[in-house]
Amino acid sequence: MSTDPHALFDAWLAEATASEPNDPQAMCLSTVAPDGRPSARMVLLKGHDEGFVFYTNLESRKAGDLFATQVAALTFHWKSLRRQVRIEGAVSRVSDAEGDAYFATRGRDSQLGAWASDQSQPLDRRETFDARFEAIKARFDGGPVPRPPHWSGFRVTPDRIELWQDRAHRLHERRLFTPDGQGGWTEGLLYP
Repeated sequence: MSTDPHALFDAWLAEATASEPNDPQAMCLSTVAPDGRPSARMVLLKGHDEGFVFYTNLESRKAGDLFATQVAALTFHWKSLRRQVRIEGAVSRVSDAEGDAYFATRGRDSQLGAWASDQSQPLDRRETFDARFEAIKARFDGGPVPRPPHWSGFRVTPDRIELWQDRAHRLHERRLFTPDGQGGWTEGLLYP
């Protein structure tokens, strides 16, 4: 058994990419507001290094929670593999260079949508957003679409990673990894 949870995650993600019918990079991002109110939503993993990276509108509810508390939890669930990964840790913004590099890989309509959307804010009717999208499309017609200043990414640097594997009769295997304080990880098991 590997004691590097990042290597195990990469192996499981590779298997999920081969077996999951839709969005194997989908993860539930759980945040908490300063008043203690929890919130969860699905986002897509866009990078994995020492942390887990995703991108969003910096004026969204999720970003507000992240700026306020600087912690988050992530859950991956791969039903076809009967596995899940739970991650908890500190949150930091990605660098502008990372944000620019990822934004440049997005499809043009997704880039335009990042400019047109006031994510998480009330919308009076769909036609309002559609009109904004068309106006942004005209604004950048024929040219590149730069990353909006209100759009970037976050990295969740884990201080807890749990790999869960389904077993018969609900006798699951739960492996918990926590930092050992010396750049490595300590592994333990949890009761199912």
